[in-house]
Amino acid sequence: MTQHAIFESSIQSLRLLGRGKVRDLYEVDEHHLLIVTTDRLSAFDVILPTPIPGKGRVLTELSNFWFTKLAHVIANHLTDIAPESVVGAAERDQVAGRAIVVRRYSPLPVEAVARGYMEGSGWNEYQATGSICGIPLPTGLKRAARLPQPIFTPSTKAGTGAHDENIDFAAVEKLLGKELAAQVRATTLALYREAAAYALSRGIIIADTKFEFGLDANGKLFWIDEALTPDSSRFWPRDTYREG
Repeated sequence: MTQHAIFESSIQSLRLLGRGKVRDLYEVDEHHLLIVTTDRLSAFDVILPTPIPGKGRVLTELSNFWFTKLAHVIANHLTDIAPESVVGAAERDQVAGRAIVVRRYSPLPVEAVARGYMEGSGWNEYQATGSICGIPLPTGLKRAARLPQPIFTPSTKAGTGAHDENIDFAAVEKLLGKELAAQVRATTLALYREAAAYALSRGIIIADTKFEFGLDANGKLFWIDEALTPDSSRFWPRDTYREG
């Protein structure tokens, strides 16, 4: 069966709250949201004009897998509500396999990035300063080198079309407060370590990944948005991995 790409969803039965680089966000009620993962392709913070059929379904399945597998590390925003049950009958094809109904939390204003390898903006910053996000690293590391231990390298949360910028931990403390900043860092690294170990046992290196977190009305931290997808992570095949 030929899959038709969805560049943009159109759920008229719910109020549209906004569109991100890949996901469309709708209000279900005061406490729940519908997230529709489209087939849009985003590269370097730019939305490209040609979608990839089925991409949204793959991202949704991957996120659901990791949210479930790592639920013992931190609770997440998933619910048992079927997306098809909150939209009109004619709109069910738009959400089948690519949407989730989640609990509504207040997103934190930082991207929680974990790095286990030297690549991307981290590599560029290391070349210029010998550190990443204020964390000093050994001299002489090559591109794609495995770091001595995973590090927390947060960034700003830029809007569509803008670029995230790396920040140091002191900046995160100013944004979140010391206690919450420490919790976000510890949770980020715990998630990365478990996911990276599991993936490595199956022949995949997770070089780095980005997490997003939110707070409920009582200030409890939850894992939100997406989980260890190709959009938020850098995956390498273990059998062909080389430094440099």
